[in-house]
Amino acid sequence: MAQAVRFYETGGPEVLCWEDVEVGEPGPGEVRVRHEAVGLNFADTYFRSGLYPAALPAGMGVEAAGVIDAVGPGVEGFEAGDRVTYTGSPLGAYSTERVMPAEHLLALPDGIGFDTAASMTMRGLTTAYLLRRIHPLREGDTVLLHAAAGGVGSIFVQWAKLLGVNVIGTVSSEEKAEIARANGCDHVVIYTREDVTARVREITGGAGVPVVYDSIGKTTFATSLDSLSRRGLLVCFGTASGPTPPIDAMQLAVKGSLFVTRPALADYIADPAERAELAGELFSHVAAGRIRIEINQRYQLSDAMRAHSDMESGRGVGSSVFTV
Repeated sequence: MAQAVRFYETGGPEVLCWEDVEVGEPGPGEVRVRHEAVGLNFADTYFRSGLYPAALPAGMGVEAAGVIDAVGPGVEGFEAGDRVTYTGSPLGAYSTERVMPAEHLLALPDGIGFDTAASMTMRGLTTAYLLRRIHPLREGDTVLLHAAAGGVGSIFVQWAKLLGVNVIGTVSSEEKAEIARANGCDHVVIYTREDVTARVREITGGAGVPVVYDSIGKTTFATSLDSLSRRGLLVCFGTASGPTPPIDAMQLAVKGSLFVTRPALADYIADPAERAELAGELFSHVAAGRIRIEINQRYQLSDAMRAHSDMESGRGVGSSVFTV
């Protein structure tokens, strides 16, 4: 029998339950996927805590990689035995197998392992839209990236260097600073002991940066705005420390006619052609070794409660994955 992590109420990691589930056969437009590895993302905690709405009871997780073992009527482009990866709704990736819409799947190249795919499909596609869709970055531009040693941060820094973009990265410790530097981060600021805005101004000759990429939210919002150059753009793509504060539009004018956006991955992969283009670029970099995916934490699916506790405490670095 298949097994899955589910939750019946919102709250802390303790609400996660490991239980047997009936999977059944795929219906029209669906496939059944046998998971080999499952992604662990900070966004998973938003559903569990209630920050993101979910109809209860609910499964957990939006990212996994595995093999199709059954195909429902009307599915085109996939067949039993295909290696696939995916990220996105519906919830339920924390499972040994599941039935899901085929439209969410991406064919997984043979040169990319299941563990690698499950730990980077969401983070990699997030990086892809941040660097390739949000702002027209030019070679030689300098940007500020918070959480530069995290799962997205580690991919972002490597990809930015391929584009000739300089990165100022913030981290919480010297250990994480070493990871960011190893990935090519040009300037690393340890925010627990340095003034981030002052360092950004120093590095940029007082001008600030044209773009700040902020996945932290509440605690970094003011610093991010203050680090921007005139007419700069703040990209708020996560809320690890809590929701972003309300925006005072007049302050955007006072601080230099600034722009703020709060994008979501779902809106950048909703179009199949755009999703395929972003995934193709990501997969080609990873398969060729131009972007390395370091998996720093591995858990069993039944250890989801501990995995969420570790993630929310900040004990992890880089990417994490569940093995199945």
